[in-house]
Amino acid sequence: MRPPFRTVVLIWLAWALVLIGYQAVVAVRVELVRPDRVLPWTDTETTATAQDDQPYLLDPFLNHQVSWDSEFYLSIAGVGYDDPLVRATSEDENGVSLNYAFMPFYPHVIRFIALPLSLLDLTPIATGTLAGVIVSALGTLAGMLALFDLARDELGDAGGVRAAFYLLIFPGGFFLLQVYTEGLFVGLAFSSLALIRRRRMFWASLLAVFATWTKAAGIALAIPLALAWIEEGSWTALDLEWKQLMLQKFPWRAARKLLLVLAPAIAFFVWRLSYWGFAFGSVETAVFGRGLFSLTLSAATWSGAFRSLFGDNAQAAAYYLVEFVAIVLGLVACLATLRRFPGPSLFGLAVIFLSLTSGPAQGMHRYVLAAPSVFLFLGRLGKNPAFDRAWTAASIMFMGLFATMFTFDMWAG
Repeated sequence: MRPPFRTVVLIWLAWALVLIGYQAVVAVRVELVRPDRVLPWTDTETTATAQDDQPYLLDPFLNHQVSWDSEFYLSIAGVGYDDPLVRATSEDENGVSLNYAFMPFYPHVIRFIALPLSLLDLTPIATGTLAGVIVSALGTLAGMLALFDLARDELGDAGGVRAAFYLLIFPGGFFLLQVYTEGLFVGLAFSSLALIRRRRMFWASLLAVFATWTKAAGIALAIPLALAWIEEGSWTALDLEWKQLMLQKFPWRAARKLLLVLAPAIAFFVWRLSYWGFAFGSVETAVFGRGLFSLTLSAATWSGAFRSLFGDNAQAAAYYLVEFVAIVLGLVACLATLRRFPGPSLFGLAVIFLSLTSGPAQGMHRYVLAAPSVFLFLGRLGKNPAFDRAWTAASIMFMGLFATMFTFDMWAG
């Protein structure tokens, strides 16, 4: 292994051990006042007994790495989508399990990794939790290595390592080691982008499909795939081959290239038109209030979030200050890197837009983790030693704050 790659791996390993250790220590050294009133609905969801009816969140093994949506990933991995232990949209037989609001790839990878771990003789939930943390951690490592590969042509080996490190310590970076999709999604999406840059289009397209089945925002990988297709002249070649179609045979080579470009969109719509996709839409709308391009609702919720910066709820003001800083940073970073990294930048802009227009005003410091331009941009600024130290200190402090909130099942975004 080359020295820079070895450095990235060692940083990742140290970060994982420190973060798990931190969450274990903070759980026994700190007591938080309940409930968390940061958002209008969190006061009833963050009491001491709020998760007592959610068995997937109660197993003591690695319990600090599970909360909120972790329940659904562990349920799907262990039982499947129709798990009677998970809440449904209604209590009668017509109710749809809330599991359907979550994409299938991450929990099914957990199920696969859990098979050999069953030899450890842990409880089924503990086995799934361990598998989920492993999948998230390995996905994060893949994302770091891909980010390093993307950055080093412009920033050198030191800049690539710096960009990868900034991914880990971002305020929402602790999600990369929890039973959440962020680690796997970042690994798949960033690896796809790195492969696109190297023109390994088949493997890039395959990872883009897996990313799409991990988080719906993966469909945006069709943009850098299409951009690479155009840049290498495939569009012109396709036009010429189609003109020859009437005279010769079907242009299979051009069609295969086009299929690779459209693969994320095809994967999304095949899933979306299935029963699982229809159930996803109904649960997302009815329970979580989310939808695709919910412009009116999103404008209303984010307007309310902005007003909360100047309201009486200091918790909400502090939370949304971080949210808006993350949004501005994400947009500025994508625009600043657009010329040098057009594919990753356009992908990042699409992810931010899809997240902003999905309905509820929350979670943006988590969602911008999927925008590689944030870390490419920060990596460039980090050439300045003063900025590097200042950003590292600020980012780690806020990551520690949100990791603490998550550890105690409070709202962390």
